[in-house]
Amino acid sequence: MSKASGKKLGDLIKKAIADHVITSAEYEEILSAADEDGVIDAQERALLAELKQMIEDGSVKRVP
Repeated sequence: MSKASGKKLGDLIKKAIADHVITSAEYEEILSAADEDGVIDAQERALLAELKQMIEDGSVKRVP
């Protein structure tokens, strides 16, 4: 993961966590940022897994 794409991904996820809400558009933007360089590395995978877990346990609500 490049430093810029990692920061962008982290910032997008932090915003969703702070808001406790993530829209479908934001979720797609996060997935796009993770795949920006064509490879989803271990750090990106961990961030995405954390977000997915927060959505599943209701900490972050996914809305249309």
